[in-house]
This record gives sequence, C-alpha cells and structure tokens, in this order.
Amino acid sequence: MNIRQILQSKKINALYSVSSDQTVLEALRVMADKNIGAVLVVDKGMLTGIFSERDYARKIVLKDRHSDDTRIADVMTANVITIAPEQSLEECMHIMSDKHIRHLPVMETGELLGIISINDVVSAIIRDQKTRIDSLESYISGSPY
Repeated sequence: MNIRQILQSKKINALYSVSSDQTVLEALRVMADKNIGAVLVVDKGMLTGIFSERDYARKIVLKDRHSDDTRIADVMTANVITIAPEQSLEECMHIMSDKHIRHLPVMETGELLGIISINDVVSAIIRDQKTRIDSLESYISGSPY
C-alpha cells in the first residue's frame, strides 16, 4: 500500500492551513474547529512549516509565551519533512518513528497533495490486515472471496 492510496481512502482530505504571520491563537482555533492535531503553514502558496499540538505545548506553554501575541513564524517547525505519494506505508511508518512526528505532508513535484497522520497510518494497517485475514479465512474454508 502506498501513500496515494491512503490519501484516496481518507473520508476527508481537506488541507487546513494558516500563514506564518497569523497568531498561535488563530492557528489553535483552526485546529479546534477542524478537530485536527496540526495545521500546515502556507505562505504565497508554498509550504513553509507545520504547527502542531506538540509545538504549542513545548514552545508556548512551557516557555510562558502567549498565544494571542506570538506569531506562528516564531514557533512553527520550519524544516518540514514530507513524503511522496508513491512511497510505501512502511516508509511512512519509518519516517514517523525515526523522526518522532505524527503528521507528514504529502508533496508531488512541489505541489501539496494532502497530509498523513499517524491515525491514517494505523487505520490503513488495520484495514489491510482485516482484508488479509478475510482472504485467508475464505481460502481456508474454500469459499470464494
């Protein structure tokens, strides 16, 4: 299974973003309204960063900063790790595990296609395993798929 297949199987593949000059509070409102754990930072159509709940906890709360007067540019993760749509689920899991990240933007020839979360990865693995189990049970019982 590759990343493109996961993106296609997502019920909602909307991309939510903020610009780097918006405040952390504005980003948090987007995240709360959309029930997401990270928001992409896009400036002039280009992916420039990502801001997550982890960024908020570590760079705002623990540093006694204020959400309403801190710009996203000051606390976002700027060196965004991305994944290509043709990369495998296993590659995605390795990247997320090795880099300790929960969200990976999907890029193809400079275009932002979507974002994959750890939840998307786990859900895809569960679906894949269920399909394999069902196929094996059908094979063992001698019934057609």
